[in-house]
Amino acid sequence: MNKLIPVIAGEPNSINSEIIIKAWKKKRKKIFIIGNYSILKKQIIKLGIKVPIVKIKKFKDLKKEKKLFVLDVPLKFNSVFNVSPSAVKSYVFKCFNVAHNLAIDKKIFGFINAPIDKRIFNSKYLGVTEYLSAKNRSNDKVVMLIHNKKLSVVPITTHLEIKNVTSKITFSLIKKKIITLNKFYFKLFKKKPKIAILGLNPHNSENKIQSVENKIIKPAIIKLKKLKIDINGPFPADTAFSKENIKHYDVIVGMYHDQVLAPFKALYGYDAINLTLGLKYLRISPDHGTAQDIVGLNKANPQSLISSINFFDKIND
Repeated sequence: MNKLIPVIAGEPNSINSEIIIKAWKKKRKKIFIIGNYSILKKQIIKLGIKVPIVKIKKFKDLKKEKKLFVLDVPLKFNSVFNVSPSAVKSYVFKCFNVAHNLAIDKKIFGFINAPIDKRIFNSKYLGVTEYLSAKNRSNDKVVMLIHNKKLSVVPITTHLEIKNVTSKITFSLIKKKIITLNKFYFKLFKKKPKIAILGLNPHNSENKIQSVENKIIKPAIIKLKKLKIDINGPFPADTAFSKENIKHYDVIVGMYHDQVLAPFKALYGYDAINLTLGLKYLRISPDHGTAQDIVGLNKANPQSLISSINFFDKIND
């Protein structure tokens, strides 16, 4: 198994080339790229950054040298930072397929993907987490973990519109997600996580008998405790992220994406990574988007990608 860390180039109309190059300059010999060589090279030139990049056609041609190797994936483009949506969609899925197959064949330990514009996904897949879950045939067991050394968060539902959240919150879904979280957190961090789980509604619906909190979340917690999982709650979301509360937990689990991601990012900013738990391999991504408002301006912060590389390197050591 090759120890070099694969980074999927991701969305071409983005800051990805910039953060990849900045990260490579700090982590020389650590990474290689799965993506299109030509567009990466042209975007680097546009950014005014000098980097020795080398195109390879086959994985076996990869070498550990002070050069940035690009496992070339076809992409048709006319404009360097304005590739057509149809071309982007086909290209991104090809990149993921290459990485997925290499991981399944045990040629790589897993991969990092640079940010993806979620508009490439149709209603079948809400994002990368759901797409990879389907490719791994993991159904509802896959977990999105946003991780920082001080705290991690998990949303039970991921990239789902608020109006659809309540109907998706079930005893079975909570149970599956928490079991996956508990298992893979221990596998990655060598410790049993202390988990806090939030209610869905303001003030936990004031403890009303027919609330989601009483009918679904509390019974799930009781069942999980019987499985020897260290979980407490449900806690009201408005106070869960206070300085005093977060000292006592490793992971805070919320019912929907922004319930935990918004306060987490307010606390830790770029200092976080996105891990998908429950796959047959390790998948990490930076915890931010494509930042199309600063594309080509050489202003992008590579910290989350660097943190992703550092974490991958540590786990794969």
